[in-house]
Amino acid sequence: MAPKRVIFGLLGTTLDAGRGPKRWERWRPTVSLTQHEDLVVDRVELLYPRQGTTLAKQVAEDIALVSPGTEVRLHLVDQRDPWDFEEVYTALHDFAASYPFDQEGEEYLVHITTGTHVAQICLFLLTESRRFPATLIQTSPKFKTNDPAGEYRIIDLDLSRYDTIAARFHREFTDNIAGLKSGIPTRNAAFNRLIEELEHVAANSVDPILLSGPTGAGKSQLARRIYELKKHRRQVEGAFVEVNCATLRGDAAMSTLFGHKKGAFTGATTDRAGLLKSAHGGILFLDEIGELGVDEQAMLLRALEERRFLPLGSDVESTSAFQLIAGSNRDLIVRVNEGHFREDLLARINLWTFGLPALRDRREDIEPNLEYELAQFARRTGRMVRFTTEARNRYLRFATGPDALWRGNFRDLSASVTRMATLSPSGRISEETVTVETGRLAEAWRHRDGTAGHGRDGCAELLGAARAGELDRFDRVQLEDVLSVCRSSRSISEAGRTLFAVSRTRKASVNDADRLRKYLARFGITWEMIAADARRQS
Repeated sequence: MAPKRVIFGLLGTTLDAGRGPKRWERWRPTVSLTQHEDLVVDRVELLYPRQGTTLAKQVAEDIALVSPGTEVRLHLVDQRDPWDFEEVYTALHDFAASYPFDQEGEEYLVHITTGTHVAQICLFLLTESRRFPATLIQTSPKFKTNDPAGEYRIIDLDLSRYDTIAARFHREFTDNIAGLKSGIPTRNAAFNRLIEELEHVAANSVDPILLSGPTGAGKSQLARRIYELKKHRRQVEGAFVEVNCATLRGDAAMSTLFGHKKGAFTGATTDRAGLLKSAHGGILFLDEIGELGVDEQAMLLRALEERRFLPLGSDVESTSAFQLIAGSNRDLIVRVNEGHFREDLLARINLWTFGLPALRDRREDIEPNLEYELAQFARRTGRMVRFTTEARNRYLRFATGPDALWRGNFRDLSASVTRMATLSPSGRISEETVTVETGRLAEAWRHRDGTAGHGRDGCAELLGAARAGELDRFDRVQLEDVLSVCRSSRSISEAGRTLFAVSRTRKASVNDADRLRKYLARFGITWEMIAADARRQS
């Protein structure tokens, strides 16, 4: 047995009106629903306002004349102001919530032709969200005819049925993801998942976003990409305002963030709006928010919760509606436990937290970022620079190897590419340039670790940092031990006896010196090189 067809509709107080015989000569949208031979309607649920009571009864009687098999049920759904979105939506929502839908025995249509534009929008939203488990039906008069039945069209809101629309949404989503990644085809699965989730949040939330991660991981760039995405979608109209909280101290911090009145402190010769005011309608990015003073934290919390704050030296509150993006390279929970960060502020900004991984944890993304940095160099300088194949391979072996520490993350990578490109006037980065650069990076990281002058890196001292960085960890640890023994021995034979003390006892004939010399030769090292290095160190 086919399910019954039920149509929900609003009474058209103007379009549905008509008296006398001539009313049958004109198109009336609610009556027309039941005048189509190919659209059998079992029941009409007609919603009407109080002032339309008489008309609603007239429409019900007319439907009974043209379609005796159609039952009409009248529902008084009254609003004081039919143009008040909240009031209209609430009334229609409450009706749908209380209606006894029978989806197994009935199929439902929602007539979206009559009523105010506000009411039509509300019906659309309630149908799209399945408050009405229905599809939409639109009616209209036929062009250049006098047929009072007019015509109708079923509107299916299941967008998954429309390949072109689905493809468009997917393309837009893909473009948004690419935008958040600055167009870089990143390969790290965890980072890509993070960016996909962030796209959803950026598109659908106005709550604070917290970007955590080490210095140089790209928090500032990502915050700006979020702003550009929201700007493109017309979700923000104001500016992107950025400040590093580590640079804010004392009265200057209060003034910078919240503004001040003339004479509020020494040097305040004019009024200042402050960054929160400047970010009205846009996005405020507070980088290193963990460095913000406790007084500023308290005022920021109130500004987030109430959109109000008091400029320094003022008796009149300012208002600003902005979305906050906070950045931190510190663990803010630790800062709370240490008494340096307000727990209530952390709770307010910790709704959406995204931890950006360090570059060393995204080694597979170094290669695509290498191309991005070269493109950025070309944009800044107007010079297109490329690697030779051998130089590129050598740099990537070092950059993705276990000894590439990337302490400064993407700042280190950007600076490294800039140096190599600048030192390549021919437009080609050579192996020699790469060797010098990787040595510079390894030395810089060694100094940053505090090992320079305190511990020795024998492999790097003999081979150079670049070549040492190309060794597998297994070989490097073994070679380091061999070099340590050699430096403490008076001759190559003595070093060989120490190194092969166990295996030499199982040999009938031994030549420890020759055996050691062949081992060192695998790495391009001679005994003379070790002896010369030992003399330099002494």
